[in-house]
Amino acid sequence: MRRELPRDPSIVPGAAVASLAGKGRLAALLVAAAIVLLALAYWPTLRGMAEIWSRSETFAHGFVVPLISVWIAWRERASLAGVSVRPSLLALLPLAFAGFAWLLGELAEVNALRQFAFVGMLVLAIPAIAGADVTRRLAFPLGFLFFAVPFGEFMLPQLMEWTATFTVAALKFSGVPVYREGLNFIIPSGKWSVVEACSGVRYLIASVMVGTLFAHLSYRSTARRLAFVGISIAVPLLANWLRAYMIVMLGHLSGNQIAVGVDHLIYGWAFFGVVMALMFWIGSRWREDGTPAPTVPHLHASGATVRRSADAAALGVATALFLTVALAPLLANRALDASVSAAAPVPASMADITGWTANPSGSTSWRPRYQQPSFERQQAFSREGRDITVYVAYYRNQSRESKLVSSENLLVPSSDKYWSASSAGTASPRSTFAPPEVRTADVAGRGGERLRVWHWFWVDGQWTASPTLAKALTARARLTGRGDDSAVVVLSTGQGSEPGAAGEADSALAAFVDAASGPLANALRATRDRR
Repeated sequence: MRRELPRDPSIVPGAAVASLAGKGRLAALLVAAAIVLLALAYWPTLRGMAEIWSRSETFAHGFVVPLISVWIAWRERASLAGVSVRPSLLALLPLAFAGFAWLLGELAEVNALRQFAFVGMLVLAIPAIAGADVTRRLAFPLGFLFFAVPFGEFMLPQLMEWTATFTVAALKFSGVPVYREGLNFIIPSGKWSVVEACSGVRYLIASVMVGTLFAHLSYRSTARRLAFVGISIAVPLLANWLRAYMIVMLGHLSGNQIAVGVDHLIYGWAFFGVVMALMFWIGSRWREDGTPAPTVPHLHASGATVRRSADAAALGVATALFLTVALAPLLANRALDASVSAAAPVPASMADITGWTANPSGSTSWRPRYQQPSFERQQAFSREGRDITVYVAYYRNQSRESKLVSSENLLVPSSDKYWSASSAGTASPRSTFAPPEVRTADVAGRGGERLRVWHWFWVDGQWTASPTLAKALTARARLTGRGDDSAVVVLSTGQGSEPGAAGEADSALAAFVDAASGPLANALRATRDRR
């Protein structure tokens, strides 16, 4: 008599283990093939990301993000050995959605949308080929890949504003008199300006990326991980504000002998390094070492069944990628074919504004900085001693280097030594031909000039003050074959420093918009139709 011992359900027979290993190798090969296919098909997008990594210190970490993701995935190889591979054709739906998002980004010339969609397709190829179980095991390294997208510079204006506000408040609290105008402020020992390098966006992006990695490696509980990621967001913001205040105070107390040249940056980075090291040291006090033992799930399908399923998933992935790649250039070319001629000048009807007289000598020396428009025009109009300057930049056949909505298109770049901009907001013109809202700003010159500025976009015959909506309208117009003709309209008028001056300037601009928006809309439509 031989007694049969009960079989431990956690132990997988040797034949099944071999079958599972074979399926894992097949899935790995198919995933590698999909990644190579994506990289080749979307090479311009991948190359564009790498170019930004190489030229921008803010996003130089993009080169190491894929390596870190691969390393973390490699650390999970023991737990992956026993995970069942079940390709999911349902994953093709979000994969197709990501492909469509890339198409919209291509048509609207939105780099971030293109790049996020590309990384999204890389990530979504995993569940399509290897299944949900594998994807859950690799959730963190797959999600970490999104840090490779060079995204975040849109925060620059707000971060610079916060830095200036904190620094001025801290200086006043320290007893130092301050006069602030926009991002510039004057103290008894000299003048200071908050520029891009003072925004702290580099510190913030680097801290969030490293903090997220540290939280994953050091903690197991979701609460601790989220808490540390939140700290990695708050600490660099506060550290940057303190750094800016420290730099100004060092310059002030030393008679501008220190912290005003290269040492300005050295002190800043040294301070940030100390703060970050302290943050991680404190975080390590609550680390949760060790990892739970991996479990080996049962097999529910034969090797042949999974092989057929994996082959079907791979075929679906390849088909979706092919359709996306083939469709995007076709639609983009179709849209561009409708507007291949050079843009014509704005018609003379723009000068026919009832109640206002064209005044060539009344134009301000300030000019918005819009990069490589098809053409641009600036003209001044006068009425009852009030001058209004109109600036129009018109775009056609938009590309990465020449597009209406871009982070490089600014009213005043921070590098401008004479002009500065501040107080961004909105106003309501209440005119038939103008958008319900326009964006506003105050522009000041070192010579004492002060301007009130209104600006908005014209895209495919529609007005909007929203950059996001302008991009969406551009994508829709190109997708439907109507071209991508669009323009920005910027109005400016003088503004005194006395109380109520901004309100008077807004009233004058509103009166001008009411008279000029109709002729201006007709002029832009005529330009669009003259292809």
